[in-house]
Amino acid sequence: MNYREESLKKHAEWKGKIETVCRVPTDSREALSLAYTPGVAEPCLAIQKDIEKSFELTRRWNTVAVITDGTAILGLGDIGPEAGMPVMEGKCALFKAYGGVDAFPICLKTKDPDEIVKTIKIISGSFGGINLEDISAPRCFEVETRLKEELDIPVFHDDQHGTAIVMTAALINSLKLVGKRKEDLKVVINGAGAAGIAIGKMIMAWGVKDLTMVDRFGIICEGDESLNSAHAEISKVTNRAHLKGKLADAMKGADVFIGVSAPNCVTKEMVASMADKAIVYTCANPVPEIQRQDALDAGAYIVGTGSSEHPNQINNVLVFPGLFRGALDVRAATVNREMMIAAAEGIASCVTDKQLSRDYILPYAYDKSAHDCVAKAVAEAAKRTGVAKI
Repeated sequence: MNYREESLKKHAEWKGKIETVCRVPTDSREALSLAYTPGVAEPCLAIQKDIEKSFELTRRWNTVAVITDGTAILGLGDIGPEAGMPVMEGKCALFKAYGGVDAFPICLKTKDPDEIVKTIKIISGSFGGINLEDISAPRCFEVETRLKEELDIPVFHDDQHGTAIVMTAALINSLKLVGKRKEDLKVVINGAGAAGIAIGKMIMAWGVKDLTMVDRFGIICEGDESLNSAHAEISKVTNRAHLKGKLADAMKGADVFIGVSAPNCVTKEMVASMADKAIVYTCANPVPEIQRQDALDAGAYIVGTGSSEHPNQINNVLVFPGLFRGALDVRAATVNREMMIAAAEGIASCVTDKQLSRDYILPYAYDKSAHDCVAKAVAEAAKRTGVAKI
């Protein structure tokens, strides 16, 4: 099947992937008086006295805003907010299907971080959580940081942390197969945008010690005056050997390669230069950094990709429905690092030792039990770290 052509036809048939559904009777005078006037005045007054009642007397307890500015839609780049709507609708459909969460697509016609932050703050009283989506770096870092500081509901940038969580889950299970310890790994990440930097921070918080980041200009090294602010920050804790050079230089002897970058930037020779039982994750879409079979032929022991056409799809669909389900269930004030690591461990645990193989390191995205496991792990971590309100 040509998925792109068929999807266009289906979108024309569907005319939207989500809709609102009325949850209450409206078929009599009594029903209207309870759902609307005059009865509705009473819950309004109750919320006026205690804002937290908005989570008990309205659907706010189960709602998430999926917000983009259209600047980093899929691998298509800055195509505008309207053009990003099919992706945001799809995201909302997955929230409902896998997490039971009511999500709403909001596409903002501005690229100004101040306007984005202001707008989200203004509308935040209608939602239980905020999922930032497809906002380009480095603005996405500023937007998320400011919102997490100023809002008391979960704020989560999926392109950063969703990708980081599922990548960590893949690494947890891959290490079981290759017999290596996280503390001993030499890891290379190619692509130092929103996803790459978030993955780097996440796996280091999890326990990786030796990490080298690479961008289009080469290895990121502390002290390089050409680094932008995000690269300068990550350079302080990565590449402690102060290695310089290109991607090929970084990959020599590496145990793990993580690609969130560009198509066809990795050669067989680069993979062959890696350590024994090398782990290679190539997540550039739609064309990966190196084709899966080429990586295997060059000596990679485990290969994961961003494609559903191959084994070991590394897909953040495994993350956000369950993560928000768990956060909403305990009315978490934020999503902290402990909750993210718990989500990764929850995903990894859904593959039993008997199931685990070189071609099966993660549960499938449509496995409902995996989303339930993430929700439980996240809720427990929120309680354990004191950010749960109930």
